[in-house]
Amino acid sequence: MSSERIDPFSDGYDVSGVTADGAAWLASAGTYPRSTLALWKEHADAPVVLPCGTVFDVVSAPAVFARRMVDRLWDEGPGSGPVATFRGRMLLFAAPGTAQRLPSLLRWEEFGRTGAIPPLLCHGNGDAVTVPPLLATTPPTSPDSRWLVAPDTRHPWLPGPEILLWAAVRAARAAVRISIFPPADQDAKVYDVSRRR
Repeated sequence: MSSERIDPFSDGYDVSGVTADGAAWLASAGTYPRSTLALWKEHADAPVVLPCGTVFDVVSAPAVFARRMVDRLWDEGPGSGPVATFRGRMLLFAAPGTAQRLPSLLRWEEFGRTGAIPPLLCHGNGDAVTVPPLLATTPPTSPDSRWLVAPDTRHPWLPGPEILLWAAVRAARAAVRISIFPPADQDAKVYDVSRRR
């Protein structure tokens, strides 16, 4: 590997879609944004822990269910904010205050008790999350940590709790398969009638 330092914010360099404005938006969540940006200039391939609650909240969901949510947001709704993967879960960046409100909305809809919606971890004020590296490494050193929808502006649109509730309910309903046939009786005796005389 070359000892030449790479500037992840220079034009023409692949940074997984994270632009300089997107990096500045992410860094603004921290106490020392300039220090975070300086760290990223030196180590763009390193994940960083950022606080939630002021610039964004994060809803962490199991990858398959979150994929259904993101599909609903893009196919039927307004789209999503930034989305990342981290250790088998998807991180959906949301408007501040979402982490406080979304769990009560899920309880109100009674989807939290039925098991139709898997546990959603809501990270808000007082919490912190690990965001993926800005730099797309090839081959990926951590395939579990990458941007799916990268921040690319200083003021990205972020879904609020009502929109994420809508997406979760739609994703849960899409996962339910309806059959016109009754479930098979597991204790029924089955006879092979194909060998009749």
